[in-house]
Amino acid sequence: MRTILITGPGGAGRTTVAAATAVAAARAGTRTLLLGADRADTLGAVLGTPTGPAPVTVVPHLTAWRPDATAGFRGDLTAFQDRAATVLDLLGAARLDAEEVTPLPGAEELTLLRALRDAALSDAHDLLVVDLPPTEQALALLALPGELRRYLRRLLPSERQAARALRPVLGRLAGVPMPAEWLYETAARWEVELGAVEAVLADPGTVVRLVAEPGPAGADAVRTAVLALAVRGLRPDLLVAGRVLPESAAEGWLAGPVAQQRKVLEEWRESHDVRQVLHLGHDPRGPEDLDALDVPGPDGTASTVEWPVTDALADEGVLVWHIPLPGATRDQLDLIRRGDELVVTVGPFRRIVALPSALRRCTVAGASLREAVLRIRFAPDPALWPDGR
Repeated sequence: MRTILITGPGGAGRTTVAAATAVAAARAGTRTLLLGADRADTLGAVLGTPTGPAPVTVVPHLTAWRPDATAGFRGDLTAFQDRAATVLDLLGAARLDAEEVTPLPGAEELTLLRALRDAALSDAHDLLVVDLPPTEQALALLALPGELRRYLRRLLPSERQAARALRPVLGRLAGVPMPAEWLYETAARWEVELGAVEAVLADPGTVVRLVAEPGPAGADAVRTAVLALAVRGLRPDLLVAGRVLPESAAEGWLAGPVAQQRKVLEEWRESHDVRQVLHLGHDPRGPEDLDALDVPGPDGTASTVEWPVTDALADEGVLVWHIPLPGATRDQLDLIRRGDELVVTVGPFRRIVALPSALRRCTVAGASLREAVLRIRFAPDPALWPDGR
């Protein structure tokens, strides 16, 4: 399955482009699922067909689905209360009824991740188009599975599960209940589920596509999004310029906006594969309007970016880790080595990444940023790498 994750700044037309992409693929005979997460049915408004918890057919070969975050959150909370009944009773906690539960902030994103995983594992479709939230929330969403897995491993490391037989004894000695079996079982289940989501996001068949309106605000948003994606080891496969005014409108009061869009488009083409989607003169509604947008379909470009390690031991006595960071500047960078992890901070974006195995036996010997690539030099630690190899 191919997966296209579409995002962009709020108001840039990302939902419209996502819907048009799905309709175009379905018209070509590709079994397509269009997935959305907005609590309001903006996706249904664009498609001309209401969407919701039950998948609905929009046109032949196209199914649209907007999972119900409320139902999913209620189900998760009920299951948690059932598993934690002993602990809750010990604390004197009053259980919540399903009818009084409303989803917390972020429930839509978690529901979308679960739906993304389930759809990707299904054989029912050949293409999955996901209408992600606006860029800032989408970037946090893409980072969420990896961050949650890291937290789980720190808080409930798997090696502790080997001491299950000792927990009753330790509990009697300490005089307090030790973590129950359900806690570790829940952590193990979450680890599997989050790992499946991460696998979908890292799959070569999954691409991230940016949508922005050419203009000063759109240009700033694209620069920020591209840098944030780079920190995650991703890059957009395409930059879709939405709501582009036709050159024939470059007269009268529209001359200024047309010239402004033209300038931004020229700048974007220098570093991105740009596809233009013309303004229809009205908000698109229904498959026929979406057909007229002529959006690009899926291609063979991947969004994952390699962070290679090169061997310069013979010449310089170091290994060099190359991390592409388009748009980054030296004053934005901060690096911290923590054991077998590296904390990479670029402006407001931070990622904690595990060091490749060869670099774990090295010490950081310096770093430089040249031609949009961060090069981190690692020197072999004689105590861990006695022969220098």
